[in-house]
Parts: sequence; structure tokens; C-alpha cells
Amino acid sequence: MDNASLSRKPPQASELVADEIPEAVRDHPYPEAGQSQSKKKGLIWKLLGLAALACGVSIWLHLNFNLFPATSQAEQTQQNPAPTSSPSASVASPATNPKVTAPATPDNLLGHLPYPEAPAKDLVGVTPDGSIKLRSSAAAKYQEMANAAAASGIYFAPISGFRSLEDQQHVFFDVKAERRQNASKRAEVSAPPGYSEHHTGYAIDIGDGSAPEHNLSPSFENTEAFKWLEANAVAFSFEMSFPKNNGQGVSYEPWHWRFVGDKQSLETFYKAHSMKK
Repeated sequence: MDNASLSRKPPQASELVADEIPEAVRDHPYPEAGQSQSKKKGLIWKLLGLAALACGVSIWLHLNFNLFPATSQAEQTQQNPAPTSSPSASVASPATNPKVTAPATPDNLLGHLPYPEAPAKDLVGVTPDGSIKLRSSAAAKYQEMANAAAASGIYFAPISGFRSLEDQQHVFFDVKAERRQNASKRAEVSAPPGYSEHHTGYAIDIGDGSAPEHNLSPSFENTEAFKWLEANAVAFSFEMSFPKNNGQGVSYEPWHWRFVGDKQSLETFYKAHSMKK
């Protein structure tokens, strides 16, 4: 070793250049600090992984067991309102809803009251051919009355007795059309179907056999038959249904008489009696 080598001093730390510093020391001047940062990053990734796992488990439980309802009942109702029913579905009928009743029959239609049809088994003919019928009780009294009138030289001509709903349909609507009458005008001289006293089998239209030109006319009041009826009909339990200025507002019909000689006939015409002036 020469004197020059012995006299050279070791380099100071400040004199070292980058190339002379080992690479490991150059990149991590503080090795302990580098290891701490690596551990922190690993912990963060572990926490994120656990959070993702917990979220997945929560979703799975919700889908399979509905443990966590997303909305309240009120919110569901707002989000999914009940479907609006159609107009046709909202209309209840008597068949589908026992509380809904069918429309009631009017108590008075164009001045006429509703009447039921007489049972066919109780109808008896009052003419030789049997074409004109009354209920048995009314028929028996009519025959007595007609015989009493004949004994006085008065001969009745029965024109119409019992009428079915179908018969009255023709009398009211078909004749109305032929005469070009409106319903109110036609109702002054004839009842709508279902509202005729003729349905009951207690009513009869009477003419004078000696003066047929006055049949079904207000002029019937001038016949001998009408005068006899006016004086004697009450004794056989018959009365005029539509006198002048009657309470129902029906035109004067001196030819139309009804039987009121038993309990059922009185009940049938009870309301009509209450409307008399």
C-alpha cells in the first residue's frame, strides 16, 4: 500500500452520488414505512370484500324470504292503485246483488191504476158463444142484472169483459196509431197494458141492444139501458167506473161498469175508490 492510499479519507455521506446508493435503499429510504403502507392497503381491500359479501347476502335474503320489505302498505297502494272498474261492471243488477231491486210499477200511469190479470180458471162466459167472460162472482151477478133488465124490456149488449195484457196492447197501442193519437190522449179513453180494469175480470162494457149506435159513446147516457143501470145496478153490486169529473182524470165512460160485490173485488178497486171526488 502506497502513501497515497493510506492518506485517502473515506467519503462523507454528503459526497455520495445516487449511483453509489444501493437500489433497495434508494426506493425505500424507510423500509418500515413501506411495509406499513402495504398492510394498510391489504386491510382496506379486505374490508371492501366483506362489505360486498354482506350486501350480497342481504339481497339474497330479501329475494328469497322477503325479510326486508322495500315499501310500506300505503306506499304500495300509491304505487299500484286498484284498477278502475268499467261502467258496465259498476252497475249492479237484481240478479247479481240482492239489495238492488227492480224498478217498481208506477202507482198511476196516465191516470190509470195497475191491475193483475184474473186467473183463467175463474173466468166464466156471459154470452152464448162464451167470447165475453167475467170472473165467476161477477158473471153470476151480471146474469141476474141482465135478466132483471130484460124483464123490464131492457136488453143489454155486452161489448167487452175480461182482457189479457195482449188484448190491451192492441186496444191501446194499435188503435192509438190508427187514430194518430199521442199516449196521453189515448189514455183518456183506454188504459195502457197492465192498467186496465178489464184485466181483473170484474169490469164489463155494456151497450143497449135497442140502440147500438150509442155503444162506447158518451151518448150512451141517453139510452134506456143506461137509465136502468143508473137506477138499479147498485142492487147487483155494479158501479160506474169513470163518471163525469172522476178523480183519475179518465174521460167519462157511462158504458163501463165494475163489480164490487165481494171482498176481493173491493180490495182490487180500493185505491180507485179513494180517488173519487
